[in-house]
Amino acid sequence: MKKFLFPLLMAAAVGSACAATGAPATAEQLTAMSARYAPVELKADTSHLSSGDRKAIAKLIEAAKLVDVLQLRQRWSGNEALWAALKKDQSALGQARLNYFWINKGPWSVLDGHGSFMPASYAGITIPAKKPEAGNFYPAGATKASLEQWMNGLAPQDKQQAQWFFTTIRAGKDGQYRTVKYSDEYKKELTQLARLLNEAAAATDNASLKKFLSLRAKAFLDNDYLPSDFAWMDLDSPVDVTIGPYETYNDELFGYKAAFEAYVNIRDQAETQKLDFFAKHMQELEDNLPLDAQYRNPKVGALAPMVVVNQVYGAGDGNMAVQTAAYNLPNDERIISQRGSKRVMLKNVQEAKFAATLTPISKLVLAPDAQQDVDFNSFFTHILAHEIMHGLGPHATTVDGKPSTPRQDLKETYSTIEEAKADITGLYALRYMMDKGQLDGTLGRGEVAERKLYNTFLASAFRTLHFGLTDSHARGMAIQLNYILDKGGFVSLGDGRFGVDFGKIKQAVIDLDREFLTIEATGDYTRAKALMDKYVVIRPEVQVALDKMKSIPNDIRPAFVTARALDPVGVK
Repeated sequence: MKKFLFPLLMAAAVGSACAATGAPATAEQLTAMSARYAPVELKADTSHLSSGDRKAIAKLIEAAKLVDVLQLRQRWSGNEALWAALKKDQSALGQARLNYFWINKGPWSVLDGHGSFMPASYAGITIPAKKPEAGNFYPAGATKASLEQWMNGLAPQDKQQAQWFFTTIRAGKDGQYRTVKYSDEYKKELTQLARLLNEAAAATDNASLKKFLSLRAKAFLDNDYLPSDFAWMDLDSPVDVTIGPYETYNDELFGYKAAFEAYVNIRDQAETQKLDFFAKHMQELEDNLPLDAQYRNPKVGALAPMVVVNQVYGAGDGNMAVQTAAYNLPNDERIISQRGSKRVMLKNVQEAKFAATLTPISKLVLAPDAQQDVDFNSFFTHILAHEIMHGLGPHATTVDGKPSTPRQDLKETYSTIEEAKADITGLYALRYMMDKGQLDGTLGRGEVAERKLYNTFLASAFRTLHFGLTDSHARGMAIQLNYILDKGGFVSLGDGRFGVDFGKIKQAVIDLDREFLTIEATGDYTRAKALMDKYVVIRPEVQVALDKMKSIPNDIRPAFVTARALDPVGVK
């Protein structure tokens, strides 16, 4: 039910006031709302790059700017016109609006339930009070019921295309729905993107990067992303780039359609090599998931790569509001079933988040003796485990005797359930490996390691809820926190502080993990909805803690200083 998805309006009183009254924000209010994102400088070492890779990365930064344009269009049909109008407004209010618009990639504040901070009409553009659930992937005004009825009436292959990542649904003059490929929908920009990627491919002297960029350029033109996704899995280059349509969070109607994003990164080889120890245990972890054996994968795909990078530039979904600390791609089940998925950890982003948000939050929500247990290594390692767990667990289902996937079965609940599954399964897996002595060189074992693992996770839960219940990650975290509180694994200590009951936490995690994994294995939409209805809420004792965090930034706002050095004209 929608009422359980209302935002947590807390980081700035002005944000709450604007969202509650529907009044457009003033310049002063917008400045305060923007301050919820702590400015940080993101740097990466480029000294070891070849001259060819330097040329390639400059082209990729140029390409990423086009990704911003595409993602704006996908979020809302009026976004580009509004962006153009705001850039012409030189008043203090106009500049404050433009600044906050760019943080949110639209006129709706992510931290305030996607409520508009703009007037209902601006420069002749009508602005919805809330971000449209359908984004700009479906015909304006189309209902979910009418779209479902149309999809269900299609031949199987046509239905698959209608629900596919890389298509939009449009209505013809006769009002009939039709499927349009991204390569046709965004032909102008994708042609430019293909040219830039081919130029970057020509510049680099790295064979794997050259192959990926060439194939991804082709995918932009023919809409077949599978070959380039396989090439991305094999990418072994100092320049590590992710560019294209990937995540489906912007499609809140069905969760089918992929939004454009770009991450231009430089690989941290030393840190990447430290993660190799996970490679030895992928099948073992799958075999020991708290899930009925019939649903486990008896043969996990070939080991998927795991890399640590430092971000140089982000665009589209890769630089919007709350910043991504790690990602696990691709989402195409055909690749996951054969190869797993690739995990990319943005180390410089993670370090910035830890310092700016998690450390001060831990001092407010944990008891003094637990605060010393919060450390970056536990935080970083759990993010890694979270990404690994996206690749494990159920990825195929059977519905009425026909093959399907959890993403299709669970519809709009899938993103929330999957993000929560990855979180809690990651916590389960780390404790499993710790008990087996497999993390002695990473997290260690015994009481000290256990305290660090769970106390860091508990503090991190409040960091995630600090964003508001407006995205899948936060909704998933609300489920985890409330469920474990009910099981006694976490305990409210009063006055907004919380602790861990080390005698109950392990079983609470196992029970919740089994719930998420079973929902996905069975494709049980009703069970997923019921879980969300019960637990996607902010309870009073949790609200007390969140109210204490008003002075703490919700997240970071990166300044891409290394990108500016590589492309001083194009990067602000």
